[in-house]
Amino acid sequence: MEISHVVEDKEHQAEDEDEVPTVPREALFLVLAYLPLFELLAMSEVCVSLRDAVHKDVLPWLDNIIVERPLNLRLSDEILMKITSKAIGRLKTLALVNCLKITDDGLQWVIDKNPLINKLYIPACTGLTPEGVIRAVKTLSEGHHSLKSLRINGIYNIKKEHLETILSYLQMNLSQQDMQRKQQPTLYHNRKFPIFRNEESDHDPMLDVDICPKCNDVRVVYECLRETCKRKTELLSTECRGCNLCIPRCEECGRCTGSEEPEETACGDDLCSECWLQLPKCNFCNRPYCNQHTNRQYKISSSTGFVCDVCHISYYC
Repeated sequence: MEISHVVEDKEHQAEDEDEVPTVPREALFLVLAYLPLFELLAMSEVCVSLRDAVHKDVLPWLDNIIVERPLNLRLSDEILMKITSKAIGRLKTLALVNCLKITDDGLQWVIDKNPLINKLYIPACTGLTPEGVIRAVKTLSEGHHSLKSLRINGIYNIKKEHLETILSYLQMNLSQQDMQRKQQPTLYHNRKFPIFRNEESDHDPMLDVDICPKCNDVRVVYECLRETCKRKTELLSTECRGCNLCIPRCEECGRCTGSEEPEETACGDDLCSECWLQLPKCNFCNRPYCNQHTNRQYKISSSTGFVCDVCHISYYC
């Protein structure tokens, strides 16, 4: 009986010890300022100490607020206001990627409270209007002349006159270095780069859209990497310059397909003949995937190579 009582006492003691909350190591608090927004908010749900650190520490909110998946579809005006208010007016970069619920009024509230924003990235925020974008750009340009970089590709109904107005405000902020950056060509394969990078890059134009010389619509306008097209461009200015709808380009190298028909692929993307020849092909239909869609390949253990998803359904399902 005595032994059983001792065992029970030790079990109760172990249970009590497990229930005692532990304090996170100090090093964990130091990394908060370097976490992406999703991980930062997740940290606030771990324990009381981390929750207080996230909510009370200003440092993680000073420079950049970047909203991407999976937070973008949940972000509303109210949540955005609450998050950006932690920067206390010192926010430098606001990147809202495909945030469908953000409205003109919500964006303008953040802009008014954070006049030092110099990078405003709002691609595919379809709840915004051209008039709302113009109002935000005007506020940042006329106040502290701080806005240096703008991303608006994917916002609906932006017309030529809207773009001209936006450019007129952005030019108020241009230095000689910014003018050179504006003149950098936009290359098709650079579209895969992250929407936000901490360092300045030659691939970062002041504005991500332009007026396509082919269709006259406001879209991302690409230059070509083919040597023959470069020589033509010097003579004919817009010979191979245009949006992706007007000029088909290879998904791999970014060059235009020229006079040749784009090669057929298993994923439906365009490829030039040179890139098509270098990629592995489906065992049945002899069509390749571009490198972006190689995850769709089905590996067959009994043979080398792969089978595309269409042939897999036809022959194995």
